[in-house]
Amino acid sequence: MTPSDTTSPAVLERFQRRSADPKRRILFTGATIVTMDPDLGVLHGAHLLVEGETITAIGSDLSRDGAVVVDASGTILTPGFVDTHRHAWETQLRRIMPDVDDLGAYVMSTLAGYATVYRPEDIYVGTRLAALTAIDSGITCMLDFSHNSRTPDHSDAAVQGLIDTGIRGVHASMGPHFGAWDRQWPGDLTRLKEKYFASDDQLLTLRLATLATDEIAGPALAYGTELARTAKDLGIGVSVDAVFGTSSSQAILGWDKGGMLGADLTLIHATGLTQEAWKAIGESGTTIALAPTSDAQIGLETAIPAIDEALSVGVRPGLSIDVEVALVSDMFTQMRALHAIQRMRAVNAVYGTDQQPARITTHDVLDFATLQGARTNGLAGVTGSLTPGKKADLLVIRAEDLNNMPLNDPIGTVVLGSDARNISAVLINGEPRKWNGQVLDVDLPALREQVHASREYVLNTPAV
Repeated sequence: MTPSDTTSPAVLERFQRRSADPKRRILFTGATIVTMDPDLGVLHGAHLLVEGETITAIGSDLSRDGAVVVDASGTILTPGFVDTHRHAWETQLRRIMPDVDDLGAYVMSTLAGYATVYRPEDIYVGTRLAALTAIDSGITCMLDFSHNSRTPDHSDAAVQGLIDTGIRGVHASMGPHFGAWDRQWPGDLTRLKEKYFASDDQLLTLRLATLATDEIAGPALAYGTELARTAKDLGIGVSVDAVFGTSSSQAILGWDKGGMLGADLTLIHATGLTQEAWKAIGESGTTIALAPTSDAQIGLETAIPAIDEALSVGVRPGLSIDVEVALVSDMFTQMRALHAIQRMRAVNAVYGTDQQPARITTHDVLDFATLQGARTNGLAGVTGSLTPGKKADLLVIRAEDLNNMPLNDPIGTVVLGSDARNISAVLINGEPRKWNGQVLDVDLPALREQVHASREYVLNTPAV
């Protein structure tokens, strides 16, 4: 079977005929498998078996009995990418301000302007579009930092937007920065958890979203003892955005004293922090979500993604997209940007000396985009690597396409050579969500009409 036939419609039809079978077996054969599992590494010409929702075996000669067989020769199988921070509700405003100069300009135009007129249906459209775009580019798990929760209906719409795409979604809920809202947050988190997140074994999980300090939107949205207690009582993690500079460094040291750092806490950006703050982060096991293009392009604090600072204290970060009003939508770009920026800094730092630069590798950035992203989102035991026992969140990437052939180094090919057009298939929880290069179960003309209508409403309604 040729690479172009690897995920043919006929194979998909066989999957779908057996979709109700919880023990459905899918066997991928002959692939180069980049597991991102430290114990398994990269396997050539190997087989991977999915049973129901779960990866059950990886090896060289697995049984085909009762399985739908996919000839995956000429392809690379990888874990799905994990996005640790994206403001999905903004997606119908894509690239509306591509050359934004600073955080303040974004805040005033988007959060103090456009955000104030969003209806629940606009939240739904933006979130659904973001999740479908994520799937198309190989992101199987996305944390939606949903900071425009003006009413309970707005929150419901954001969650429904994730549900309706089949993505492994993390709904991180926060009240809006500006404008009128019901002040139902964070109390409404209890209702959300009971309504949508009652089970620990489901595609969606819940987190509390908050800001590092009160500088942007006041004390109600800033992380502190009350919000930490709320999250602890609900048994959910916390994602903290706008972690920048001296004021955030002071806040981090205060959280450390109060016992509010730890593995269930994610700090987003983390640019311009002091050494003392980084020491507290490293010693506490607090996780970090970097946003490479956001930091560099918008110019957040130092404008340099804090990769060296994180690694120096033993933190391997996750990666994220951030805001599509100004930035790209895909994880390939995040990996390449971080890879280039860090290596540039490393070489520049020792230029003119006999010291050797400490450079990260393509394996490092793929690790950040998969396994470390899953850990950052609190899902390390669920996704992020192709490991027997984990859920089947995986990509089939064509390695013999024009831009990838011949296959020499599989990790280098994924990180530096591939893009969304090379992703032949995406499985999430064992279900095909992209097949033969097309995202499934999407009425594109209808979606386009909804997106344009929402965009026109938002742009033509005065801010309140």
